[in-house]
Amino acid sequence: MPAQLRVVRARIRAVKSIAKITRAQELIASSRIIRAQQRTRAAEPYARELTTAVEAVVSRSSTIDHPMVNAPESVKRAALLILTSDGGFCGAYNANVLRESARLRKRIADDGASTVNYVAGRKGIGWHRFRGLELAETWSGFSTQPTYADAERAATALLDAFEKEVSDGGVDEVYLVSTEFVSMLTQRPTVRRMLPMEIAEQEGERPGGALPSYEFEPSTDVVLDALLPQYVASRIYYAMLEAAASELAARRRAMKAATDNANDLIDRLTREANNARQAEITQEISEIVGGSNALAEANAGSE
Repeated sequence: MPAQLRVVRARIRAVKSIAKITRAQELIASSRIIRAQQRTRAAEPYARELTTAVEAVVSRSSTIDHPMVNAPESVKRAALLILTSDGGFCGAYNANVLRESARLRKRIADDGASTVNYVAGRKGIGWHRFRGLELAETWSGFSTQPTYADAERAATALLDAFEKEVSDGGVDEVYLVSTEFVSMLTQRPTVRRMLPMEIAEQEGERPGGALPSYEFEPSTDVVLDALLPQYVASRIYYAMLEAAASELAARRRAMKAATDNANDLIDRLTREANNARQAEITQEISEIVGGSNALAEANAGSE
């Protein structure tokens, strides 16, 4: 019985140590997520206006022959930019993104095309390397605090691949697999095709009003050559900011659940330790009473 009590008390100490760690991680994530949301909201107007400008250039031009706008007749190779986290303790955040990228990879393979992977985040890099999947380029160290320079590096690599011929190692399409921040409780993995741009015809009035009218000098293609690289970098940067907020929200939720589970386990182990201690005390009392009775009987017999 004393051995069992020692084991239970050792488990209580271990669980309390774990609860301190998970509680600290929860508080750190809670303090950082507000700043991440503020950065996302601050970048949203720029990304929205740049998207509006690109849409206006494309919609106001009757004939556009630009590789970043016109979809290829057949896709032979596609690039996947996958945004994951550098650290753990964030529940199913990385698993959801990587599962979505695997589905996209399978769908592209079913269409007869190959894929090349560009991964940001140590967790995604390790996941791909463990499975022997080829990585064209990787980036890490900024998953919770991305900068525009980080997005530009990824955009430059993807644009270089998009501008090359497939026979020279280029790609026909570029996809972005990331996590959309819906709320503190909901983060949704998403897949977006960045290049070529997806242009959808809409009937009726456009939300937000009509697109602005521009005059192009010297030509539409030259304007697109200047706008589209910034557009790609802006979309990647905004996706990185959303992914950072999603990662912190997922970590906060996972660490809160872990802390609550640890506290529940401590309560259960404490009751188990009290029961073991009570059983030990009862056994000691029984042994004392039994010894006293035996001694009394022995003294009575000797008389």
